[in-house]
Amino acid sequence: MIRVCFHGAESTGKSVLAERLSREKGWPWVPEYGRTYCEEHGTDLSMADLLAIAEGQAEAVRQAEMAQPELLILDTDQLMTAAWAQMLFGQVPPSLLHWPKADLYLLFSPEVPWVDDGTRFFDEDQARQRFAGLAEKVLLDTGVPFVRIGGNWQEREAAARAAISALLVNS
Repeated sequence: MIRVCFHGAESTGKSVLAERLSREKGWPWVPEYGRTYCEEHGTDLSMADLLAIAEGQAEAVRQAEMAQPELLILDTDQLMTAAWAQMLFGQVPPSLLHWPKADLYLLFSPEVPWVDDGTRFFDEDQARQRFAGLAEKVLLDTGVPFVRIGGNWQEREAAARAAISALLVNS
């Protein structure tokens, strides 16, 4: 089974594209558990909340993996939770870096407009850029393979499709 994780700052098209690819290609998609968690518990997060989100995301992935699909799309993972921890609290619990990793990360850049959906935090350009940098840094620090996804919405979708196709061909 191949796991592809959509990674990056808020409001960069990850969830919309993950759902679209899942619908079109039939690839299972594990939505972002943190969104559900924040909708239920609010957005005043503690480190304990982030660790609970990491556990919830892992459980959702385990459930999706039981079907043994050819490809599984993850709309985040614990490495993104690590970026949240660094952004919100200035530190990353080591446990967030030791979860299983995806086979490929698609790193979405923040040059598209930010949209408030009630669970998002970083609408100011400086904060958004800092968060995007932390998201990239965690990928670099852990040495996972990733492809940068940027441009307008159509360019993002084309780049994501191309990266996933290349991964499938080479697997």
